Amino acid sequence: MKMTKLAILAALILFPFFVVHEFRVVDQKHVLTTKMRYDAAIHAAVDDAAQSLILNSEQAQESRYDSLKRVKLNRVEGIRSFYRTLYTNFDVTEDANGQSLLDIYIPVIAMIGYDGYYIYADEEFKNEQGETEIRHVWSIKKPYAYQDNAGNTIAFTLDNYVIAYDQINRTWVKGFQREIGESTSISLLQPNAMFEQVRRQSIVHLIQEDLRYYLQKHNTYAKQLGITYTFTLPTISQEAWNNTIDDVGVIAFVQGIPIGDQHYNNYALGGARLVKASTYRGIQANGVKYYYRERDCASTLPTIETFLSEKEAALQGYYPLSCQR
Repeated sequence: MKMTKLAILAALILFPFFVVHEFRVVDQKHVLTTKMRYDAAIHAAVDDAAQSLILNSEQAQESRYDSLKRVKLNRVEGIRSFYRTLYTNFDVTEDANGQSLLDIYIPVIAMIGYDGYYIYADEEFKNEQGETEIRHVWSIKKPYAYQDNAGNTIAFTLDNYVIAYDQINRTWVKGFQREIGESTSISLLQPNAMFEQVRRQSIVHLIQEDLRYYLQKHNTYAKQLGITYTFTLPTISQEAWNNTIDDVGVIAFVQGIPIGDQHYNNYALGGARLVKASTYRGIQANGVKYYYRERDCASTLPTIETFLSEKEAALQGYYPLSCQR
């Protein structure tokens, strides 16, 4: 009898713990499932937006640029596609209140263009009725501008085409870096300079700083709406950044959506894939420069330059790298 009483007492004591544990397991499954669904929704929205950016890319290219990346961004259709897909996957297509609530958790979207980028983020302003309004609006186009220690100014692009001001000669030069280096005193444009590395670092830095600024700014607006979550720029790998600036595309952040006792926090990168099939990457190993086709090979060595053809790579002193996946 005593053992029976002890068993009953133990069951009464342990039962609440088993129940709590079961609830936690169920909650964790719900959180994981919801996160996976949100991930899929955001990536689908960004991919659709990136493809919509180039709906008008059949326009004739200016031969002097000779770049597949130089297309005019269709921002209106891009952002429309993003929200259309996102609202559909979050099941708020016909729910205006649900859309407004979801928008609070989309602090910033960046659209990467050939020679500059745009930010789509919340701004506070007075509407026609004189009332204060906060909503997403477009920034002006932000160029990939860089200034060296000598005072030279360079406007980068997603390839090696530049527009630069030569401070010593007081002249403007423009063209592909490999073609204009000898006609200017700007050291970064010389043949053996670390042009590709500086170009990539500069573009990424500009975009990162703007994203941090707008995310911090969004915190102020979110608090006014009762949102206590702190929006911050997540850690994004250098490889992801390099892929982002290889092509025109979209970066979107979705943060702070409550899921159980947690908050959803993620981002998505989407490229328009203008040149993926014909991109050649240049690397250096043991002092020798090699190039390989991106879809055929992979390398852990940092990319020095990218090319659109084998001929272009060979002209810059690169040797073909034979490899198989």
